[in-house]
This record gives sequence, structure tokens and C-alpha cells, in this order.
Amino acid sequence: MKIIDRLNEERIHISFEVFPPKTNEGFDKVIAAVDAMAQLNPAFISVTYGAGGGTSRNTGKIASHIKEDLDTLSLAHLTCASSTKEEVQRVIEDLKELGIENILALRGDIPERINFPDTDRFRYACELVEEIRRHGDFCIGAACYPEGHVENEHKEDDIRYLKQKVDSGVDFLTTQMFFDNDVHYNFLYRIREAGITVPVLPGIMPITSASQMKKSQELSGTVFPRRFLAILDRFGSSPAAMKQAGIAYATDQIIDLLANGVKNIHIYTMNKPDVAAAIMNNLSEIIKV
Repeated sequence: MKIIDRLNEERIHISFEVFPPKTNEGFDKVIAAVDAMAQLNPAFISVTYGAGGGTSRNTGKIASHIKEDLDTLSLAHLTCASSTKEEVQRVIEDLKELGIENILALRGDIPERINFPDTDRFRYACELVEEIRRHGDFCIGAACYPEGHVENEHKEDDIRYLKQKVDSGVDFLTTQMFFDNDVHYNFLYRIREAGITVPVLPGIMPITSASQMKKSQELSGTVFPRRFLAILDRFGSSPAAMKQAGIAYATDQIIDLLANGVKNIHIYTMNKPDVAAAIMNNLSEIIKV
């Protein structure tokens, strides 16, 4: 089944994201986490991409396990900047052989050793989207940035590039994490005005520790509202309290989004099935409405 078909259904959908192990030794632990999350009946589970070697192959293996063994829709991430065009084409064919129908197309971080123009690599996600389209009938997702991409100085440029990416053949978008829902609502208004009409899944990251917040800020450059910073200041020194507060904050974000007409939510679970379960328990009656 294509994810876009599920997103177009007239009901609430909650999806999860997991990441493959950095080494093959951690594979069983990730599978155990995925198995537990599948019991929560998510709309789909996405698997991030580990560039290079065995870790990239684990993306396909985990996505296939989700689809074939757990009878749950899966979404395999694929990045292009860190791989040659031949390597990207090989991964696409591997995913096709595994029966994966859904791919999230990402540029990914550009390695320091790479200088563009490099004719042997895709520089932009829109090029990757076009390549995936050439290889088969995939449902293709892509990323978007409500607070603007860190490499673009002006938000107008960011939306213009996003429109180009969507027009290349993107079926749906998933946002980078954000912690102020007004940022998301303003972003939706601006992209709809620009003619971007595909479904947009807000990405929610439950921050359950002070160290996780610091890492998230370094990776994404996201802005934390004062309300969240007050939570961190009050509860950050107590792991149990911060975990509970982080789950409550993420739940509150999701409830507000649902109340304002958003029906598809993506949760960055950080491979923590207990956190995913706590959020789903908080939403148990709400998602039935």
C-alpha cells in the first residue's frame, strides 16, 4: 500500500520514525524496538538511512521486516549526497526487490570531501526524486523545514526550492521537528499560498532529557519557546521528571494540531517504544474521534 493513500483517508494517522543501528551488533535491539512499536498500530513506520556499507543495507532490511513480518506500512529513507549515482541506483533497486513501495527522498549532509559540481552525485533532493520516479512506481516523501533550512538565508528561497522539489514528483512532506505549533501553522499558510498542496506531516520530537535537547538544537537549529525552556530548567536535572514532562509537552503539541484540523502526525521516537506507547496512551480516545 502507498502511504499517500493512507494519508488521504478521512481519519487521524499517527506514524513513527526509527533509525538503524550504527553497527550490525545493534540490529537485534532495533528490531525489538520496532516490534514493540508495531503493536501500537501506527499508520506507518519510517526507517532513517545510514549512509555507506552495512548500515545503509539495514535500512532496507528493517523496512522489509516492518512490512513483511509485522504487516505494517514502512517508509525507507534514502539520502544521495553521500553516495555516487550508481550507489543510489543500486539502493533503489534493492528496495524494489524487497517490496518497499515508499521512499523518503533526502539530500542528506554533504561530506566535507565532496565539492560540487560533481557529476557523479546528486546534489539536490529534487534530482533524487526524479531518479526514484524513473526506477518504478514508488510513493515518494520529502522533508520540509517550518523554521527554514539552515542553508537558506531567506524563507522565500526555501519555499521556492521546496516547490521545485514537490513538482519533481513528491507525494507528501514531513517537517523537521518544531516546538511551537504557531511556526507550523504559519509555514502551512505560506506554502499553500505558494501552490504546494501535498499532505504535510508535522514532525514531533518528544524531548525526554536535557542532553537530547542540546543535540536536537545542534542538528536542526530549531528554536525552543520559553514555555519549553521553563520545563527544561525546572525538570532537566531529574531524568524521570524530564521524561514525563517531555512526553506531556509532545502530547500537548499533538492535541493542539489535531484540534486545529491536522490529521497526520509523525513522531520521532528515537527508538524508544515506551515513549511512543506513553504518547499513544495519552491520545487513546482522541484519535478515535
